[in-house]
Amino acid sequence: MGVRTRMRGGGVVVGAAVLAVAVASGPVAAADQWRPRPGTLYISDLPKTESWRAAQVVRGWGGSYECLDGWPEGRPEVNVWNREFTTAETAFAQQKVVVFATEAEAIAFADTTRRNYADCANGPQRPGVTATGYDHGVVDVEEGATLQGMHTFDANAPERPGFNYLWGVGRDGDTVTLALWSSYWGEPPVAAWKNTLRTAVNKLY
Repeated sequence: MGVRTRMRGGGVVVGAAVLAVAVASGPVAAADQWRPRPGTLYISDLPKTESWRAAQVVRGWGGSYECLDGWPEGRPEVNVWNREFTTAETAFAQQKVVVFATEAEAIAFADTTRRNYADCANGPQRPGVTATGYDHGVVDVEEGATLQGMHTFDANAPERPGFNYLWGVGRDGDTVTLALWSSYWGEPPVAAWKNTLRTAVNKLY
């Protein structure tokens, strides 16, 4: 992990300014909690097998939780960003980045997320849908990253019965990134997405 420094508001304030800070409104105080955004993925970092388009990086968790609806409970609502990537019709990807107050919180979040993704295929499915989970192993980068996946088959959808997912979780210090991919066409790009996940972690700092 590279050495990095973040400003944490350590200045000394006196007189009337102290009173102003003390009575700051909730929205203003919340805005002050946001740190500089870590680095994020570019279109060029995604597998070249698709012609990707990208939205802007925005604050918040975004959507696309797949089997993790409502997750994670009690998640932070500041210092989290997401960016969505799409193709003309077949594939979708998203990166989520969250900076925690402590490294211990980041470790706990990453571990819980990995376990949740590993258990996705064991969760309830719609009638006619079967799911198979895959452990695609680790990626040697910073404090570590893992890639898991799932294939679902929907017997009630003959035109597009299969769907593939890849879920990458990586950490650098107090920051966790999720690199998510899904498509109903072709085999999942496991090796290429491991490279994308490695890049996502390396780009954080």
